Parts: sequence; structure tokens; C-alpha cells
Amino acid sequence: MTDVFYALADESRRLLLDRLLEKAGQSLSELCQDFPMSRQAIAKHLAILEKANLVSVHWQGRTKLHYLNPVPLGDIVHRWVGKFEDARIAALTDFKDQIEHDQKPKQEKRRA
Repeated sequence: MTDVFYALADESRRLLLDRLLEKAGQSLSELCQDFPMSRQAIAKHLAILEKANLVSVHWQGRTKLHYLNPVPLGDIVHRWVGKFEDARIAALTDFKDQIEHDQKPKQEKRRA
């Protein structure tokens, strides 16, 4: 998971992932278009993304196509964000239960 956080730490790599999200199966040449970086720098960033398993590749003849692999991102969401969501949902449920419990005696008094 350290590789994933390292890969996501760089804005250029996040932009490359955004481009692959918009259009899957891009070659290095396609990814280089309108990107303010050299071809070699983009290739290095893609290698880091591949090592982190955020990008998968498929060879089509001599062309290497790059695809976003969302699985490691999902793992992060479940492991890190999910913990906080579970705690927040539990807190909201407890708050709701407390409010309903506090209102119960008032409603019973009204009926009497």
C-alpha cells in the first residue's frame, strides 16, 4: 500500500490517472499530447503507477496501452476512509437513538 500512496503523492501522476479515467487504453504517445512534460518523464511516472498497480498495461502489437486499475484505490477507501465512515455512521445512529429515547417520555406524557 505504500507504493500506492507514493504514486498518488505526485500531482502529475494523479493527472495521468485522470486522463486514463477519461479514456482507457491510451498509448504513451497519446498520454504525452498536451501534457507539459517530456516523454521520458511521463514514462517514468507511468512506471511508478504500474509498480503501484494503479495502471495495468496491454500490448497491442508493438503499442503498449495503459489502463487505470481502480482496485488499489478501492482498497484504500475500504481500509482508510471506510473506518471513518463507519465511525460517523455509528455516531449518527447513536445520536438518533438518543433523540428518540429523549422524546419517548414526552410523547408518553402527552398521551396520559
